[in-house]
Amino acid sequence: MRIVLAEDTSLLRAGLETLLARFGHDVVAAVADADALRQAAQDLRPDLVLTDVRMPPDDADDGLRAAIAIREHRPDQSVLVLSQYIEQSYAEELLASQDGVGVGYLLKDRVGDVRDFVAAVQDVADGGTVIDTDVVRHMVNRRRDPLESLSRREHEVLALMAAGRSNAAIARNLYVSEAAVNKHIGSIFTKLGLHVAPDDHRRVLAVLAFLRR
Repeated sequence: MRIVLAEDTSLLRAGLETLLARFGHDVVAAVADADALRQAAQDLRPDLVLTDVRMPPDDADDGLRAAIAIREHRPDQSVLVLSQYIEQSYAEELLASQDGVGVGYLLKDRVGDVRDFVAAVQDVADGGTVIDTDVVRHMVNRRRDPLESLSRREHEVLALMAAGRSNAAIARNLYVSEAAVNKHIGSIFTKLGLHVAPDDHRRVLAVLAFLRR
């Protein structure tokens, strides 16, 4: 099988390339950024694209967005995402593309068996769908109101954020430290699926979610 591999961590990229070669696959390109991934997929037309989510040039969800663009340009291109975390904004779009044919999303820290991983690579290349159970659970939960997962204190913090209060003002209002407020806000961002991204202001997005509710 001919594979284009995209991973910005050189050690992991080399390890995956060696592993895939050991099982008889040909890594025709091993790249470290989303732009190179798009170009390699276009030029080489591999059997499978294996990509991380977060990589240059923006160090956000560039790899996943590149995978979606590749599938739009070449609908029959099999794509397996291997990520450190679940990226909400584009994961569903990728997994729903072409009715889920030839697509997968696995979490790096849950890939515990080499043969299972290699089998997943083959399944996706053959047109199958492979999704980590944690990703499925996360997507199902996302269809519910994400604000329901916030604690009472986190609701209070978010309400004060929506009122335009600074972290210092929130701390004074709730009689807690600013460090505690920062911790609550970080938890709110996580529960609402608001990851760091160069084009998004997470505080504003959190407030908008609160106001829509």
